[in-house]
Amino acid sequence: MSLSTLAAPATTLLLSGGLPVTLLHRPGPAILSARLVIRGGSGLDPHGLRGAHQLLAGLMTRGCGELDAEALADLVEGAGAGLRCEAAEDNLVLALKCAAEDSAALLPLLLEMVRRPRMEPDQLDLERQLNLQSLQRQREDPFQVAHDQLRRQLYGAGPYGHDPLGVEEELGRIGEGDLRALVGDLGRQGAALVLCGQLPEDPLDLLEPALAPEGWRTGSPSLHPFPATAGPSAPGTLAAIEQDTEQLVLLLGCATLPLGHPDTTALRLLQAHLGVGMSSRLFVTMREERGLAYDVGVHLPARCGAAPFVMHLSTSADRAEEACRCLLDEWQRLQQHPLSAEERSLALAKHRGQDAMARQTCSQIAERQALLLSHGLPADHFERCLERADGLEPADLQTVALRWLGQPSLSLVGPAEAIAAAGEAWREHPLSRQS
Repeated sequence: MSLSTLAAPATTLLLSGGLPVTLLHRPGPAILSARLVIRGGSGLDPHGLRGAHQLLAGLMTRGCGELDAEALADLVEGAGAGLRCEAAEDNLVLALKCAAEDSAALLPLLLEMVRRPRMEPDQLDLERQLNLQSLQRQREDPFQVAHDQLRRQLYGAGPYGHDPLGVEEELGRIGEGDLRALVGDLGRQGAALVLCGQLPEDPLDLLEPALAPEGWRTGSPSLHPFPATAGPSAPGTLAAIEQDTEQLVLLLGCATLPLGHPDTTALRLLQAHLGVGMSSRLFVTMREERGLAYDVGVHLPARCGAAPFVMHLSTSADRAEEACRCLLDEWQRLQQHPLSAEERSLALAKHRGQDAMARQTCSQIAERQALLLSHGLPADHFERCLERADGLEPADLQTVALRWLGQPSLSLVGPAEAIAAAGEAWREHPLSRQS
């Protein structure tokens, strides 16, 4: 069933400051889902203040306008609604889900939170402590440690080189003045609001008062995509962190392409082939046939810039060398051998299934539309990608793998002897010498 059978065509209105509001009426339960996406996110954290946008996002839910933290929580929770705000690498995202009858009271909060966050000192200190605790928990997770290490390998000090939560020593010195400066810059690179479900009768009349009296200039209503350039061309690297564990975590990846690049469709088919479901290539080869992996998969997030394409697995320390060699072989196989016709058909079916599952609810549809708008892409971008995927043959997928997956980096976290064994497998493998 297509999206067009579930919802009327989208319409777009403009608030007085330039913010586009996309309306998607969807029959069904009397609920409304809203996404306000502001271009920027942790990739625009100021130098020396990594974590500032996520700290600001948390504070937005701790009071705005005339409502302090307790009053805001009472208003939202009293209506049985959900409200959250978080920073991603490219965007600041505010999400609301509520009963349609409560939208008049709750929907303007999204704009109030952005324009008039209270940022009271006690709430700032509390949010900072929560983020510091989250960073502490991440240090205890070998997979997260390996992921953060790979970020640094691929992106260095660039916008994607740190977790949106930030860095402990920098998070500790972010003050209210720093956050107020960020508030003044919000929307300058563009923003978009998407409403999906049972819509309010007059969204503009409902939202405009939340911007008075000073308004909100959000830049051009037509968001332009970031330049569709590839990732860094530096040779792949090996990095390792010792931890006293029974397992070794391996992440093998490289920086690739923005969401809007034409070759991203082929990368997503390769992701489906390698890592989606129990029939995926990595699951069958490394877990079922050889028993090498406790957990295995492929990560390819949507980014405005060069997104990471990452194979990941965890294995027992005593099989580190074999697991690392096998992972490198699977990466190299993408470049040396085209998929079979059956593998290509299965990958395409999985890709289509994932697309269908990502647009079943109002929240999913709103999130999907906001994602496209924040990347400067047309509303039918994913439909175009599905059409493009139909025409991609195994040779096309191999060409894309050769073009963009040539120089991966390897991140290891685990006991010293396992790291040594995996490191030896890396140095001896042709893929490492190719890098």
